[in-house]
Amino acid sequence: MVRDLTQLELLTELVPVAEDNVNRHIAAAKEWHPHDYVPWDEGRNFAALGGVDYDPEQSKLSDVAKAAMITNLLTEDNLPSYHREIAENFSRDGAWGTWVGRWTAEENRHGIVMRDYLVVTRGVDPVALEQARMIHMTNGFASPIGSHSGLLHSVSYVTFQELATRVSHRNTGKVCDDPIADRMLQRIAADENLHMMFYRNICGAALDIAPDQTLEAVSHIVTNFQMPGAGMPNFRRNGVLMAKHGIYDLRQHLEDVVWPVLRKWRIFEREDFTARGENTREELAAFLEDLERQATKFEEMRDRSLAREAKKLERQAS
Repeated sequence: MVRDLTQLELLTELVPVAEDNVNRHIAAAKEWHPHDYVPWDEGRNFAALGGVDYDPEQSKLSDVAKAAMITNLLTEDNLPSYHREIAENFSRDGAWGTWVGRWTAEENRHGIVMRDYLVVTRGVDPVALEQARMIHMTNGFASPIGSHSGLLHSVSYVTFQELATRVSHRNTGKVCDDPIADRMLQRIAADENLHMMFYRNICGAALDIAPDQTLEAVSHIVTNFQMPGAGMPNFRRNGVLMAKHGIYDLRQHLEDVVWPVLRKWRIFEREDFTARGENTREELAAFLEDLERQATKFEEMRDRSLAREAKKLERQAS
């Protein structure tokens, strides 16, 4: 029987991989500055109004774009909680510590630039936004992996989460109907993709040294996945709007996030699993088949709902 590696053994074994990927990331990462992505002139125009209270008419964003921007920003706001989680599971020594610090610093830029953009453009009610931030950050981030917390579960989760966030940011930029917002969110999405690659490569290396153990962590994350913003004010309402309008839905989660990562790791082609791993792989395959059915069912319901709304608008216009 193959023995599971301890947290310390995993961290030690994976140090060379972490070092290579920290160096790769630093070489690939592009330096950018939040202030370069904010239309400050719009802020001066609103300031000239003499501190008038927020009026929804000031926003150029649709309801869908507002919901997506707020959800994405509040998700980024919980960075202190994410930092704690990753520092506890990765350690603060050597390449691991370098990555934790670098990742935290880069992620912090995302919240800075999104908030500056929304406040300066009056894209959303700044008072309501601040109130939601206070609630969400006070609640903090409770890891969805719960008692399964550890390096393998952590690195599995952030691989899928970073890619999911990239998809959400990119699609949010498109619905904002503002080239400045789109450019800003594409810049953030590019960062998220590089972060995903770091975690994906670490987890891929873990699959090579501890196949069964790592697959169990991956399967647990996939079958229990939650976006890190779960629990924020209006999360359910905003999530429904985002799914309904193609910003992030079950089909995108399955085809743009889950399957690309599983294929990269060759989960269903590998031949190094024992009977234990084979059982886990079968359970994962069954879950993915069910997720496919759920995605199809959601799409059918969404299409019917959008068709009813379109007919309603036609009647109102005639």
